[in-house]
Amino acid sequence: MTSSDYSGQRFGLPQTGPGSMAPVGRRLAALMIDWAIAYGVAYLLVGDRLFKSGQFAALSLLAVMYLVGLSISGSTFGMAILGLRVSSDQGARATPYKIAMRTVLLFLVIPAVVWDADGRGLHDRVAHTMIISTR
Repeated sequence: MTSSDYSGQRFGLPQTGPGSMAPVGRRLAALMIDWAIAYGVAYLLVGDRLFKSGQFAALSLLAVMYLVGLSISGSTFGMAILGLRVSSDQGARATPYKIAMRTVLLFLVIPAVVWDADGRGLHDRVAHTMIISTR
């Protein structure tokens, strides 16, 4: 990318506003909101055991939140709050297969922290998805 290029330009996305590539900060904030919700619900389900041996409960709930939320609306709670949506890198709605692949790779962590010039994680590149702003 040259200095005049911007994230999402090669996909034909606008530089800013609705439909543009979501900024990394908002994506991370959405993940933190989703983690907080998952931990809260897991605590309600397993109580104090969550802090001793129940982290798998929170991780499982987060995975379910991602699979269900992205399949139904293209957003998790955190993404919806911050005006983000997952779509196919072709501009269409992401298929359940792409959503499942993206979610599995996201939970492997390493693909999520390796980014390309557009700011997409490796999990998004492999799944042919991207996170765009809705506002």
